Amino acid sequence: MVDDVTDHELVPEHTLLDESEVEDVLDEYDIGRTDLPKIKRRDPALPDDAEPGDVVKIVRDSRTTDKAIVYRLVIE
Repeated sequence: MVDDVTDHELVPEHTLLDESEVEDVLDEYDIGRTDLPKIKRRDPALPDDAEPGDVVKIVRDSRTTDKAIVYRLVIE
């Protein structure tokens, strides 16, 4: 049994972005921070130090592209 959900093989990698990385992502997609899809702070897959307003990079396995990268805005 897995004690920490983030260690489970089906949970994709979640990484907090620093502000310069967030700006790069927002510029690349020509969007504002609040235009990003949301993820709740209490989601067990989030890093413990995630706070509302942070942006998380999620890397998932994909059958078509090997890896799929998505971004989520942490909300309360």
